[in-house]
Order: sequence, then structure tokens, then C-alpha cells
Amino acid sequence: MRITVAQLNPALGDIEKNFEKIVDVLSEKGKETDLIVFSELFLSGYPAKDFFKKNEFMEHIQSALDRILILSKNYPDTGILVGIPLACPQGVEGGVCNSVVLVYQGKVLDVRSKMFSGKNEFFNEAGFFSQVPDNHIITFKGKNLGVVLGDDVLNFSELNLVQEEVSIVVNMTATPFSIKTINAMHNLIKEQSEKYNIPFLFVNQVGAADELIFDGGSFYVNEKGETVLVCPFFEEHVETVETELSKKIVQYTAPEEISGICSALKQGIRDYINKNGFSKAVIGLSGGIDSAVTCVLAEQAIGAENVLGIAMPSKYSAKQSEEYSLTLSKNLGIKFETIPINGIYDAYIKTLKKQLAVDEEGDVEVYLQNIQARIRGNILMSFSNKHEYMVLATGNKSEVLTGYCTLYGDTVGGLAVIADLSKTMVYKLALYLNRDSEIIPKEIIERAPSAELKPGQKDQDTLPPYDVLDAVLFYLEEGCSMREIEQKGFDKKTVEWVVKRIKSNEYKRRQLPLALRINM
Repeated sequence: MRITVAQLNPALGDIEKNFEKIVDVLSEKGKETDLIVFSELFLSGYPAKDFFKKNEFMEHIQSALDRILILSKNYPDTGILVGIPLACPQGVEGGVCNSVVLVYQGKVLDVRSKMFSGKNEFFNEAGFFSQVPDNHIITFKGKNLGVVLGDDVLNFSELNLVQEEVSIVVNMTATPFSIKTINAMHNLIKEQSEKYNIPFLFVNQVGAADELIFDGGSFYVNEKGETVLVCPFFEEHVETVETELSKKIVQYTAPEEISGICSALKQGIRDYINKNGFSKAVIGLSGGIDSAVTCVLAEQAIGAENVLGIAMPSKYSAKQSEEYSLTLSKNLGIKFETIPINGIYDAYIKTLKKQLAVDEEGDVEVYLQNIQARIRGNILMSFSNKHEYMVLATGNKSEVLTGYCTLYGDTVGGLAVIADLSKTMVYKLALYLNRDSEIIPKEIIERAPSAELKPGQKDQDTLPPYDVLDAVLFYLEEGCSMREIEQKGFDKKTVEWVVKRIKSNEYKRRQLPLALRINM
């Protein structure tokens, strides 16, 4: 059987756009293949959440399905297997099922639905979809197709596909990218294929939907568990595999950790900006590592002509900070502006001197530091409002979790690009971005991190060394108790300080811009 993998980038909630992608694939492949397979919930986009509860949206889905039926008549030898939300069948309680339809010769030949609704912090499927007891078998052109949706494949032994003598398992999914599980699905499916002597086709979504990033990497393994087709990661791809004749073995190579993170974040930036109707981004350049990495990713994602960097020095900013930012901008070829904030800051001090008891001779207290950050945030948002730039926030995970950021200042933006990366990972990413040539000036990478909101300020005046902080944060995320972390050799007071900071600053984290996720 000739099966065409349609690894595409659906737009969340844009049924018409997704329908047009189906039309395009049929135009290209419809007369030379037996079956075209799209990803899970392709027609609606994944995860569409509350859209599934709207009657108008579901009516639009049905209308698009009707047009697919009409379209399929032009390709009488080709089946179309597409993920779609559908009203639950008779006898199943609830409103909507996560389903797949097989369209053939103008008719819905068969329908199958997801059995085990997944649950995570982004999309509680059980809250939107009903579970359907289903045998998952679709007979098509003399073959028994075991059609499995999403993470139902994780419960493969419970699907009774082996007993039904399936010819091939087709796993249609929308599996988000995660640096923790880059190879997990391929390893799992390869293992199942070898164990049960069944070929598997894995068709994944690509692109980004808000904070979720989908890496594609669709593949086909034969009944021996040998990989014979691998689609590219992080790009749309349509390719046909001849299941009976697939003898050539190929190497399944997932992206390395840093290259995968880099590709994922660029995909996330590009899709979030474009799918929200923007085309340009603006970034506050501080001369530090976080804004530099964010800026390089933005330039590589949407092009130098669409990126603006703004340096906003204060009286506490080192002269080198603006110089490094200018050098970075020249290396990237982006637009660059310098807008000093001294006058604005002094106006704040003059206006609020009495009410806030400002001591101009004393230490620059935290509330005065925060005023500087908020001035910068206001400037960035002004450019966004006037010129329709998407403001990209530049805070990293280490700072975000410990509250080392200013609400309505550092946290201003439509998208937080590196908020799921630890500070130590940001440095690794900077070195990766510089692997071929020095894009980020080495002085930015080598200088001690500083918010530059008071004289001589360094991050480590407030925070533990980043290698220590990030290690503690990692073990906390892994579920280790404070005692277990201390037993790994970390200072008790440091661990207690980190835990206290996380708890007391959770309210800040809840108010952050949407953050691209790479740790799932």
C-alpha cells in the first residue's frame, strides 16, 4: 500500500486554512497514493480547547468535512485519514469525541475515536472529549489498519490490535517537543513493532500552537522495527512510503539537545508572531546574555528586516552595555535604537520624592530599580502599539522561578522566548548560536550577569551562583525533597532560600507573558 504522510502545521481554530492544506496535499499527491494520513485533530488544530464547546465551531467543522467528501470524489482511488472533532456516537455520553475519519469516494467510510484521554497542564482532554470504547480497526483496500490517536499508543497492549491481526498501525498524533523525550516515541514504537511483528506509521503535527511546539519527525518502521522513512524535524513535509516494498533502512536521528532547543524556539517565535497577525518583533537589548540570545533567535526566526533592538541605558548602565548591543545588532543586520531613560527616571524621582521618601544619596532601593525596568517596559510597549511589533520578553527560567524580575517591566511582552530555559542553558545556547561565527559578542558571554539597576550590581549579589541555583531547581522539578537535595551535596540554607523564593514569587510567574515550553 502506498501511504502518504502529511506532516503539516495546522493553525489553531482556523478551519478554513487547515482545509486548504488538505486541498493542497490532494492536488499534489491525490492521484498517486492509496491513503493520505494527516495528524490528530488536524482540521481544528490542536489543542483547540473551548472551541470544541461552541456549536458554531463544530458546525464549521462539519461543513469542512462535507467539502472534503465532495473533494474526495475527484480522487476515487485515494483514502483520506484526517483527525477531526466529532459529535459523540449514539450510546456514548458527552458532546464531542477526539476522532479520525476515513473519507473515500465521497463517503465517510469509517470513524474511530480516542480511547484514553490524556491529561496535562495545557490540555485536559478528559474535560473536553468523551472516551469511546473502540477496536481501532479500519479495513481499507484489503488491509486492516490499526488507527491509534495520540497517546493511546502508550496503552498499545490494551487496544487488542495484535489479536485482530492488523496489517499496519497508524498513529496520528500531536506530540509536543520536549528535550526530555526527544527519542521517546520512536524508541517506544520501534520496540512495539519488534515485539509484535507489526509495521507502524507515526504521523505527528509540526509547528507551534501558543506555548506548545510540535517537532514533526514523523516516521515509518517495518514489521522488524527497522526505520524506512523519517520526515524532517521542525518543517512541513509530505512524503509517500510503499509499505510492502520499503526495504531501504534509514537512520532515525533526532536533533541533539541544544540544536533541538534552538529549532523549537525559532519555530515557536515564528508561529506565535505570524499566527497572531504580527510580522515584526522588538526586543530590549541590555548588553546581557538573555536579551542577546532572544534577539538572535528572533532574527533567525523572522528575518533581520523584521527585528528591532532598543538599548535603554540609565545612569547605572555600563557604557559597554550599549556598545555590545550595537555590535550584536550590526552582526545580525537588525534595526537598532538607543533611547536613554535618565530624564524619564529623574522625572519619576522628582514627582514621587515626597510620597516615596526617596533618598537620592542613599542606596538605590528595589522600588527605584523597578521603576527603571517599568520605564523600559513602557517604551517597548509604545513601539508595539505604534508600529505593531510583538514585544519579546527576555527573562530566563532561573530568574522567573526565583522572582528575580520586575512585574510590568522585565515581564512586559507578548511572548517569553527563553522562560523555560535555565540560565546555564542560556549560556550553552549562546555558544551554539556562535558555533560558526561570533554573532553574540564574546564580551556579552564572558561578562558577569547584571541587571544594572544600581551601581556595581551583579546577579550573584542576590542569587546563588547560577550553576548551583539551576542544579537545585532541576532537582526540585524532578520531585526531590529538600532533604534529598541536601544529601546530594547542596548547602541547606541555599536549598531553603531557593524553595522560599519559588513559593513567595509564584504570583509573579502567574502573570508572565505566554512562555514557549521545551520541558514537558
